[in-house]
Amino acid sequence: MEIDDRDPVPPAERRGRQADAPAGRWVSAGWIIVALMLIVTLCCARGAHAQSAPWTYGGFADLGYLFAPNDPFNGEFRSRGTTRHLNDPVVNMAAIYARRPASPASRWGGEVTLQTGKDDEIFGFSATAPPLGGSAWLRHLGPASVSYLAGAGNGLTVQAGIFSSLIGYDSLYARDNFNYTRPWGADFTPYLMLGVNAAYPLTDRTTLTGFVVNGYWHLAKANAVPSVGAQVATAVSPRVTFKQTVMAGPHQADTAFGKWRMIADSIVEHKTDRFVFAFNGHVATEAVAEAGPRAWWIAAQLPMQWRVSGPWRVALRPEIAHDSSGRWTLAEQTVTAFTGTVEYRTAFKSTGTSLKLEYRVDNSTGAQGGFFTDRDGVLTPTQHLWIIAAVFRFDHTR
Repeated sequence: MEIDDRDPVPPAERRGRQADAPAGRWVSAGWIIVALMLIVTLCCARGAHAQSAPWTYGGFADLGYLFAPNDPFNGEFRSRGTTRHLNDPVVNMAAIYARRPASPASRWGGEVTLQTGKDDEIFGFSATAPPLGGSAWLRHLGPASVSYLAGAGNGLTVQAGIFSSLIGYDSLYARDNFNYTRPWGADFTPYLMLGVNAAYPLTDRTTLTGFVVNGYWHLAKANAVPSVGAQVATAVSPRVTFKQTVMAGPHQADTAFGKWRMIADSIVEHKTDRFVFAFNGHVATEAVAEAGPRAWWIAAQLPMQWRVSGPWRVALRPEIAHDSSGRWTLAEQTVTAFTGTVEYRTAFKSTGTSLKLEYRVDNSTGAQGGFFTDRDGVLTPTQHLWIIAAVFRFDHTR
C-alpha cells in the first residue's frame, strides 16, 4: 500500500532548523552549565582528597545497524528522534561521565556527562519552536548538574542543571533500557530537563519532587516562560512502584495560560529477581494559537523483561501513540508498534558488553501517517526493522 507524503516540514529541513543554532548565539543557560561543570570538577577534587564519598565514572559506546526492507530513500526512520538512521551502521551514542550523589556524608554532589553520536543530533529539540542559544554545543551534554542535600526534616535534595527527565520510563541511553530502540512515547516526551528540582521523602516509601524547567524540550526556546511540574513516587510494596508526574507550561509564542501545553505521565512497575512488568502512559494537550481544534498526544506502552538464565534476557514491548494534529511528530497519525529483543550481557571487572538482536514492526495510519520508501514522496503504512546492536561500557567507583 502506498500513500502520499504529507509531512508539513521535510525531515532534512526540520533537522537543520532544530540542530543548527546561529553562531555566537549564547544565553545565560549555557553559561550556567559551564559554571556547574566547574563546580562539579572542584567538588570532585575535594571529594577525592577527603575520601568522604565515592565518585563513579566511566563511559560507553553504543553501535547499531537497523535494517529496513522498505529501503527509505533518505535512510531515516520517519518522525523519530533517536535510532532514526536506517540501513547504515552508526554510533548512535558514545559518552563519558562522572557523578557522585549528595549524601549525609557529603552533602554536595554532582555529575557531568559528555556525549556524541547520531542520537544527540535532534532528541532535545522541538519540531515547532526555535533552538535554544548555544544548543549546538549544549546537545553534547547529558546529565550535568550539582546537587545539595539539606538536613531539614527527612532531607531535602536540590538539584540544578541538566538532569534526567522525571517524565517517562525510558532513558535516552540504550544501555539503560530493555529494548534497543525507544518507544514513541519516549521520543516525544523530554529525555532531559534543564532547570532545578527539589525532592523530599515524605516517608520511607514516598517521595515528592517539584521542578521548574526552561520548557518542554530542554534545547528549545519557544518563549521566556518556564514550565513547572511535580512528581509523587511511592513503593506500594517491595515489588511494586508507582509514579505520577504532571507538567505544564507554554510551548509557543503565545504564553496565555489557555494555550499552555500540559502533560500527565503515569508509571507502574512490578519487579522480581527474574521478571519486570511495567505500564507507562501519558496524555498531553495544548491549544494552538494559530486556530484549529485542541491538539492531543496520547501514548502507552507495556515494557517487560525476562532474565532467562545467566547472561540471557528477553524483552517485549507493545505500544500505541496518537498525534491528533501533528503537533508532536509533525504528522497527523496513530502508530501501533511491537518490539522484541534478545540480549546477551557479559561483565568483567569494571567493563561490560551487551549484544542485542531486535525485531520491530510499526504501523502508522492517519491522514499524514506512514514511513519512507525508496521513492521520495511515497510512504508505506508499515515498517519492519531488523536490528543488531552492541553496547560497550566501563563503570568504576572510586
